[in-house]
Amino acid sequence: MTRRLPPLYALRAFEAAARHLSFTRAADELAITQSAVSRHIRTLEDHFACRLFERRGRALHLTEPARLLLPGVHDGFESLERACATLRVEDGTLRLKAPSTLTMRWLLARLSLFRARHADLEVQLTSAWMDLDRVDFLHEPFDCAVLLGAGTFSDEWHSVRLFEEWLIPVCAPGALGGQPWDVSRLQQAELVHPTPDRRDWRRWLQAMGLADQVSLRGGQVFDTLELGIVAAARGYGVSIGDLAMVAEDVHLGRLALPWPSAVSSGDSYYLVWPKARLGQERFERLAEFLLAEVAGMQLPDVQLRR
Repeated sequence: MTRRLPPLYALRAFEAAARHLSFTRAADELAITQSAVSRHIRTLEDHFACRLFERRGRALHLTEPARLLLPGVHDGFESLERACATLRVEDGTLRLKAPSTLTMRWLLARLSLFRARHADLEVQLTSAWMDLDRVDFLHEPFDCAVLLGAGTFSDEWHSVRLFEEWLIPVCAPGALGGQPWDVSRLQQAELVHPTPDRRDWRRWLQAMGLADQVSLRGGQVFDTLELGIVAAARGYGVSIGDLAMVAEDVHLGRLALPWPSAVSSGDSYYLVWPKARLGQERFERLAEFLLAEVAGMQLPDVQLRR
């Protein structure tokens, strides 16, 4: 027996509007007009003979029928997207998402080498600021991603560990004073915080047993490691950097290590991609190349602490 279902476009408009509680944001997501979203919702309301949204002042709210409908519609579209993703046409292009600091300080140069050696496979890189590294392969236009984390990813993904994150203080060469710092120098220094919650300095100080001796108050606060490293290089204070991210600048004399002890953050950079995506050989080629680049890295000679 044929089941009479409402139009797919109307369900799509309803799901987006219900998720955002906004016809305007739903229209932006679906690349249609707000009036088109309204028409699609009316089509659905006519189909079910009930109201799905109501306005209270300027706020949009779901009716009780809409609250009952939304979970099934949402899950249905996720299932459709997952099914279609497995059959995405292999076009010789990998769309890669990566954190901004990793992109600028490590990944961009290596992808240029990859393209030169693998002319048949283009990697389109999107650099993104991510407070918490994540990717949604169902709703974002990416085939793979490099993420910083503890390695606990979806069972539906492949993951390849590239390298561990080691936190270490960095400053301008002129601020070094000719020898490594002691606690008093660190206490007097202007701390640069590359994360608003100051977690990187906190981790390093705790691992070094200095949490009670160096205050985290004050100092400049940024939202990426890159900005913290640049501020330190320009003499605005001492920041926390990632050992792999600052290695080149240290070797070239653009940065100095006032306290040559690196602390493991507990996280690592991973290349991840969906197991169900066609053309797995493409991802494996990229992973093999990046692992070879990792093996060839020359890191500064510092003490490593876990």
